[in-house]
Amino acid sequence: MNTAIPRLLTRIAVMALAWLALSFQAQAAGKKDFGDYRVHWSVLPSTFLAPEVARANDLRRSKGIGIINISIMKENEDGTLSPVSGQVEGKATNDVQQVRFLAFRRVQEGDAVYFIAEYQYSPGELMTFNITARPTGVQQDMPVRFSHTLFSD
Repeated sequence: MNTAIPRLLTRIAVMALAWLALSFQAQAAGKKDFGDYRVHWSVLPSTFLAPEVARANDLRRSKGIGIINISIMKENEDGTLSPVSGQVEGKATNDVQQVRFLAFRRVQEGDAVYFIAEYQYSPGELMTFNITARPTGVQQDMPVRFSHTLFSD
């Protein structure tokens, strides 16, 4: 049996769940423009993922573990956006300046490209994210800085 299709559907489910979770925490998502490029981000508690989805995607599902999702998009001549590959790195800092470096992994399914990292947090802890994205073939870094607070369910 071909296992690629169930894995693809599971990864699509992860993204759908992430965006669904964001509908409950609208401030957990954002974007920043860099000319023809745009960096999108979303943050959610890992407990928002169904256990089987987290397991299938090697994500830890636990209170105190957050998921950050970054995507890099390029604006086409017709105004639509297309995902592009590249590099993403970053860190999360809490309000007492403890730094947690983020280990992003690149996920590509079809045309979709995104970068996911897990991080530990305490419920109600304000985290400031400093992310640097660089699309493939572009020399300039695209820095993004935003803050967010997660609460365990």
